Amino acid sequence: MSDPLAAARSLLTGLVGDQAEAWDRAGRLPRELLTKLGAGGYLTPGVPAAYGGLGWTSARDGEFTAHVGSLCSSLRSVMTSQGMAAWTIERLGDEDQRADLLGRLTGGELAAVAFSEPQAGSDLSAIATRIHRDGDSVVVDGHKTWSTAAVYADFVVVFGMLDDGGAGAVVVPADAPGVEIERIADPLGCRAAGHADLRMTGVRLPAACLLGGGGQFLPLLVTTALAYGRMSVAWGCVGILRACLHAAGKHARTREQFGRTLGGHQLVARHLAELLVAEQVATRACEHASRCWDEGSPDQVIATVLAKHTSATNAARGAAVAVQVLASAGTRDGHAVARAYRDAKCMEIIEGSNEMCQLLLADHVLAGEGRGGR
Repeated sequence: MSDPLAAARSLLTGLVGDQAEAWDRAGRLPRELLTKLGAGGYLTPGVPAAYGGLGWTSARDGEFTAHVGSLCSSLRSVMTSQGMAAWTIERLGDEDQRADLLGRLTGGELAAVAFSEPQAGSDLSAIATRIHRDGDSVVVDGHKTWSTAAVYADFVVVFGMLDDGGAGAVVVPADAPGVEIERIADPLGCRAAGHADLRMTGVRLPAACLLGGGGQFLPLLVTTALAYGRMSVAWGCVGILRACLHAAGKHARTREQFGRTLGGHQLVARHLAELLVAEQVATRACEHASRCWDEGSPDQVIATVLAKHTSATNAARGAAVAVQVLASAGTRDGHAVARAYRDAKCMEIIEGSNEMCQLLLADHVLAGEGRGGR
């Protein structure tokens, strides 16, 4: 029997080929590619088989995500967004909603999630989007920013506040009256990931679009979706590091200066060693976090934050090292290392900035839960 993970990696390698640079330059991924991957379950591999998914563990999902990230971070970002939407639906939706919406996602439809607002970035308690109950309908009004994959989405899972002070996540069709999706032009990184701002003005939807009937605690809503997103970004950063390590190693083995290969110069060799250390540390942090997920460990939350922070930080530093090794060759727009440099910087911001991760890790220590305090 063939290895499903190996088969999936081979499939993605063939589909992406050498096209990532062109996608990055154009700022768009082929719709048919995303639909094909979605219908095959590859954009949401963790969705249970009962809903048409692959039912993969976090560890297998993670290694696959790393492979996608090594090929194209924009594609991996769409995968992360789709996975966050699926994870939120699976955790918050009722059985009818799960069967319908997850089945649509594993059938080829695309989704995005919408958290951030002009005045609500890291501080999501400042969310101003309102979900108003009106009989058998809900009416949504709000402005969301930087929603990854929203340009491609058939529907968006929008987080907002209810009239009674509770919070909710509502599934908003992208073509619903009152929905305006505006592509963000020329983002720094993940240029083809379909980032967009959303404006919703009097968007009237059936009450069944409100996941689980709403009324959830806002921190629970946010944590539910962000947890998956952080794991996916962390593994994606492992992929960025692997791509940088491959490119830098190949260049250092073949490029000659002063009568020897670049790798024969000790200062360059040091860069390669640093890259390997960064990739290995990020990989181990992600493997540990995925084990916590798969085993239901109480350390799952802090392990996820640690993996995201470690992987994003190492990816940004590692990409800079790779550019240094390749020099002018690595600064050409669209080159794998140049893309990694831009993409990795964004990973230090999304799904919990470096600073937010550090605060969470510090809180863990101050609560007496860090091993160093025992």
